[in-house]
Amino acid sequence: MFCLVAIAFWFKLWEALQSVEVWGFITTLVCVWLVARSSVWNFPVGIIACVLAAVVNIRLRLYSDAGLQGVFIVLGIYGWIEWLRKPAGLATEPEVPITRTSLQLWGRLGAFVVCFTAGAGYFFDTYTNAAAPYLDNFATGVSIAAQYQIARKKVENWLLWLGVDALYTWLYWQRGSVLFSILYFILMLLAAYGYWEWRQLLRRAATAAARPVVPPVAAALEEEPRQV
Repeated sequence: MFCLVAIAFWFKLWEALQSVEVWGFITTLVCVWLVARSSVWNFPVGIIACVLAAVVNIRLRLYSDAGLQGVFIVLGIYGWIEWLRKPAGLATEPEVPITRTSLQLWGRLGAFVVCFTAGAGYFFDTYTNAAAPYLDNFATGVSIAAQYQIARKKVENWLLWLGVDALYTWLYWQRGSVLFSILYFILMLLAAYGYWEWRQLLRRAATAAARPVVPPVAAALEEEPRQV
């Protein structure tokens, strides 16, 4: 009896692993975890997740979200390059530092979200059978803004993801995609963790920067044992 149950379990698992939704679920979770850990490997994993998510969104008639995945792929490539690039004056740093979003950047991102929601929402409402054109495109616009912040390594990206993940949790539930609704609920929790983790990294970097720099010669003299 146990053998039959085990065989049935593995058969169902194999069947599930052939589902685009399941692989999209897995790769998205791995990607967000890697972002929260500030790992550059989040970008290649994220690009795979975007391709899978596009397939799911087309099936659900969430067309702007499907198009969003293409934008995410472009931003993923940009972020990958940006994270590996050493800014001027930081050539000795192991990686690009986490920073805060300036008021000027907040203004540009806010203007983008408003314009994108109005323009794309009108287009999809008029020319397609999209299920929720304005709400869907608002979530899309905020997602693009948050992904851009990730590419620039801005700590506040997680605040945007908290809001948009809550919205997507409800949106996918309404469209009958229970698995993706659960996924975005988990992503919302990961966004809270990511915000906490990046704030810790930001504080550590600020503490390290505030320490006085000891010249190598002086440090060597301090460490040299005294002669009696």
